[in-house]
Amino acid sequence: MKALIPTGDPAEPVVLADVPEPVPRPHEVLVKVEAFSVNRGETFKLEKPVPGERPGKDIAGLVVQPAADGSGPSGITRVVGHPMAGGWAEYVAVPTDALAVLPDSVSVLEGAALPLAGLTALRLLRVAGPVVGRRVLLTGASGGVGHYVTELAAAAGAQVTAVTRDAERGARLAGLGAEVVHDVADARGPYDIVLESTGGRALPLALARLARRGTLVWFGQASRTPATLDFFDFFSGPESAVIRHFHYLDADSRLDDDLAALVRLTDEGRLHPEIGRVTDWGHTATALTDLRDRRIRGKAVLTLS
Repeated sequence: MKALIPTGDPAEPVVLADVPEPVPRPHEVLVKVEAFSVNRGETFKLEKPVPGERPGKDIAGLVVQPAADGSGPSGITRVVGHPMAGGWAEYVAVPTDALAVLPDSVSVLEGAALPLAGLTALRLLRVAGPVVGRRVLLTGASGGVGHYVTELAAAAGAQVTAVTRDAERGARLAGLGAEVVHDVADARGPYDIVLESTGGRALPLALARLARRGTLVWFGQASRTPATLDFFDFFSGPESAVIRHFHYLDADSRLDDDLAALVRLTDEGRLHPEIGRVTDWGHTATALTDLRDRRIRGKAVLTLS
């Protein structure tokens, strides 16, 4: 079968190649991939690829071989899946506890855009706790996670301030219910919750806008620059604040349950995947470099003929 494999070349991070078709383990289904999405974090990993590892975590398609242990869908079924690797291919083996059935009302494009960004947003807000009536600051808001967080938090009653430098992206976030600022230094505060994904200079600036005993959830470092914090700065505002490291896979809930929740919210019109580009998977290398260089708003979805 055809699959995308890493090259280690920043200008063309992946190429199509012939690889063996996956052999599912007893608890896995075989999915014929119809669409997949790419994530900015994956562009960083592709700079120094692990030998033999094939990328791809967000897929949608058809189950063509059920799991041997009887778990999961029993026949030909439309699904969204979140394998840990190998999804940028014609076929991928997906554990049955990492997929959800797609209803006819949710397209494969929407399904492919849901997993990593949607799971991150859903689980971030659970970590943040009840947000109704609370002020939430979100940095790095123009990507897929930012759109999901904004829509979910605003719908739950939060007062969301989203930071994005791009005016067009800001207009979309405002339409989802956020106040938009173009630099974290312009955020007024104080905020009960800060969701920080930029690192570098943005993290201490965001922390300074946190209320006393507030919570900052640190879920990324898109700037790729370490942050420097000063203990004494806390006394000027965020005294006794909590900084919590976040990894979306470190959660008490199951992947299949959360994927099903994301699908249900999309089906009900309460969640709208922000898809900035749809193109054939032969153009994946270009999509990756454009995503890395912030030339795509929201998610990039690649389709297989």
